[in-house]
Amino acid sequence: MQTQAGDPGAFARFDLNRVDSPAFVVDAAKIRANCQILAEIRDAADCKVFAALKAFSMWSTAHIVGEYLDGVSTSGLWEARLASEFYDGEIATYSAAYKPEDLEEVCRLSDHVIFNSPDQMKRAALILDHAATTGGDVSVGLRINPMVATGEVPKYDPSAPGSRLGFPIDQLTDEHMESVEGIHFHNLCEQTFEPLRQTWDRVFDAIEPYFGQLKWINMGGGHHITRADYERAELVEFLKDAAEDTGAEIILEPGEAIALDAGILIGTLLDTGFNEVPIGITDVSATCHMPDVLEAPYRPAMLGELSDDSKIAIRLGGPSCLAGDVIGEYRLPVPAEPGARFAFLDQAHYSMVKTNTFNGVQLPSIWLWDSDTDALECVKRFDYEDFRDRLS
Repeated sequence: MQTQAGDPGAFARFDLNRVDSPAFVVDAAKIRANCQILAEIRDAADCKVFAALKAFSMWSTAHIVGEYLDGVSTSGLWEARLASEFYDGEIATYSAAYKPEDLEEVCRLSDHVIFNSPDQMKRAALILDHAATTGGDVSVGLRINPMVATGEVPKYDPSAPGSRLGFPIDQLTDEHMESVEGIHFHNLCEQTFEPLRQTWDRVFDAIEPYFGQLKWINMGGGHHITRADYERAELVEFLKDAAEDTGAEIILEPGEAIALDAGILIGTLLDTGFNEVPIGITDVSATCHMPDVLEAPYRPAMLGELSDDSKIAIRLGGPSCLAGDVIGEYRLPVPAEPGARFAFLDQAHYSMVKTNTFNGVQLPSIWLWDSDTDALECVKRFDYEDFRDRLS
């Protein structure tokens, strides 16, 4: 299990006792700084940048995203509704498969509707025609699978063998492209610039016959542009060249990059024990609050964790009955005793959107903090009724 990197940033001076526990705390100033970097790339390259809601859909920060970016990308009807209600700019929607009863509304809400296969696009022809005749200005796109594996973990690699995501690029024909205005590919996961170049080398040859026809090319997400070591100058030149070569509008839709290092998950140590190793039970659960800890798997970085090997590490796990609800072993920056507060770093993206109430475990409250002004607001607190009403 790899340890996730995390930059404490302004959270190094945040008092963990200012909020209840468990709690997500998101720094508005860091969201703003990330979006500003993305806007600078957009302006320098003359492209568009959308925020991917699948990674971070905390709509109380929508006004920040809308101030800097061109719109959002969504993954189906409910995210498209959220986008239309709270976010500014364009909406691009892609789903691996649409329900026919959802597609009419998806078309009404979206500027771009992207299909996973030509066959599904063909079945949707009547709905798309109806959208066009009723004043809808929806542009139809096709997601392709570049078949260039660049990821370290196959389950997160869209080009892994047997992937269901995107139409295989070696099956693409002129007939498939007849009504397509845009091409979408998403081939990266937490990566820097070079994997994008590798992917584009393959994609370029496959879609070159359609340059002039294509109005836009969406290069998807997974771009860690706001990471300190990202090659931003190389990206800008690449995007300029891609627009010039293709004659199409180039779009990026980062998700994690919006909220990278912008949030923490605060927890409390509830009990301690010993079973071959020191054990701590916390009100933070891997399976309920950070599912990727088990799915990836990875070990989340802890705010202020001690590096001194002389201090004994304690194995932290959640309150659920799942035996594998284990977060990892940590040398706590506070005494390992009940009531101690701690925080995991970089938990705004792909944690908040994946929480669940398995075992009736309490959902973390959600707080918005501005490290520039020190303003702190609880934007959401979950009660028993939220758990009850998800059931029947």
